[in-house]
Amino acid sequence: MSEWSFLRSPRWAGYLALVVLFAVVCCALGTWQLNRRAEALAEVARIDANYDADAVPVAEALPDPASFDVDQRWQVVALSGEYLAAEEVVVRNRPFEGSSGFEVVTPFRLDDGTVFMVNRGWIAQNSEGRPSEYADAPTGHVTVEARLKAGEGRIAGRTSTGDEFATIDLEELADRVGEPSYTGAYGVLVQNREDAAEPPLAAARPVRDEGPHLSYALQWFVFALLGFVGLAWAANQERKGLAEASGAVVEPGTPTRAPRRPKREKADADADLEDEVLDRR
Repeated sequence: MSEWSFLRSPRWAGYLALVVLFAVVCCALGTWQLNRRAEALAEVARIDANYDADAVPVAEALPDPASFDVDQRWQVVALSGEYLAAEEVVVRNRPFEGSSGFEVVTPFRLDDGTVFMVNRGWIAQNSEGRPSEYADAPTGHVTVEARLKAGEGRIAGRTSTGDEFATIDLEELADRVGEPSYTGAYGVLVQNREDAAEPPLAAARPVRDEGPHLSYALQWFVFALLGFVGLAWAANQERKGLAEASGAVVEPGTPTRAPRRPKREKADADADLEDEVLDRR
């Protein structure tokens, strides 16, 4: 019987099934990390293509006010019209350089009468958790530029209270304004951070970083391989243990010999043969 026959037992079949399941999970996690890396690289490509590009009229960039393509993120658009300061809101729980505060969103009525939502920047919260003081929006007719971002929608269980919103929900903002509005995207105001000495503060430039997803993916694939390596090592250890228990530890490929005849037995046999010859004489 083969010294590896124990591998056909139900116990080792179970071990193999567990290792296969472990490998499948590791490969799935590795693939997930590769997909996250692909998303990060796509975002880096959008930043490179759009962030410092020349501005285009918003009506040209968004011919359908209700639509938005993810590849348009950070695209610079030109806005001409006036701010609707009376409809301005703040959005709570917005991070900025390690602090939490608010972002100021002010509707902007374009020259064609359509309203576009502009995120004018970040403000801190006061000791009572309310928005701190910040500069008013410019009055009269102005021309500004903004970078496009998708609307955030509504989060279940998080509602707006007066002028304080939980998210940049463009549908709710459009209902608040009561005029035809862009609901597919809003704009982050383009401003020089060095010149913006008082709030609202300009948003930081997005980081061009693909993250550690590739190294994480490779680690998960290595873990999957190590599962089979560990199973093979355990099987070899059990093979050696069974061989030792049977009292015959024989390494594969070791040649075997027939037992040698003791010398004394050979000498006695020769003496008997000589006596037989003498008796015949």
